[in-house]
Amino acid sequence: MQQPEGFVEEDSKQLVCKLKKSIYGLKHASRQWYLKFHKIITSFGFVENRLDECIYLKNSGSRFIFLVLYVDDILLASSDESLLYETKNFLSMNFEMKDHREASYVLGFEIHRDRARGLLGLSQKAYIEKVLKRFNMQQINGAKVPISKGDKLSQEDCPKNDFEKEEMRDKPYASIVGSIMYAQVCTRPDLAFSINVLGRYQANPCLIHWKATKKVLRYMQRTKDHMLFFRRTDELELVGYCDADFAGCVDTARPTSSFVFMMGGGAVAWKSVK
Repeated sequence: MQQPEGFVEEDSKQLVCKLKKSIYGLKHASRQWYLKFHKIITSFGFVENRLDECIYLKNSGSRFIFLVLYVDDILLASSDESLLYETKNFLSMNFEMKDHREASYVLGFEIHRDRARGLLGLSQKAYIEKVLKRFNMQQINGAKVPISKGDKLSQEDCPKNDFEKEEMRDKPYASIVGSIMYAQVCTRPDLAFSINVLGRYQANPCLIHWKATKKVLRYMQRTKDHMLFFRRTDELELVGYCDADFAGCVDTARPTSSFVFMMGGGAVAWKSVK
């Protein structure tokens, strides 16, 4: 780091400061924070997930607790209330933190519980309404499906001259696709195929692609109350489904394959890809 103004050594102006502690805002600060957090949390018995380094698990006999880290936000899920409080107390002793109690809103999606029926639901209604408002489509009529069976999008439709490109210059096509994608990744497997198709034309979209994108937003308007539900069960079983079409892509004659894995009555992993 350059020597701060007012603290420059006159005979050593060419020298820089060696940081002994990371300063907030520097590009390595987040890395140093992660290394510190990892060292402290693993000393308490948590084990890092090998596939997702921001998820930790601690087993204590028949009890267990998950810790999910997103920058400096932490989500805890435990099978035992006393283990949950032990973890909270440990974290508060090592970090300055606020306890927001039972989680109801995390990273743009809402958590709904029905303990009597053993149900947990994940919803992105607030996020979808925010997206619709951002693109001035909060008053649109809903659509029954995001993409109809006969809809065929192609690169042949892409703009081929300056006039056609000018028509799309003020259309936030890529922004809408990215906004839909976040909903699809978190709680909406029903949008996976739509995003797979619309994402192919971000480099050079046309009005046909733009209308198809708005149709997906109309479908989201109609289904914004939909939730991803999970049911309490004594026997967790992972069930997977997969399928593929035949030469479904008009441009390349390549198929589109998709899969979804279910656990506890709800989808836990899904994908649609050419």
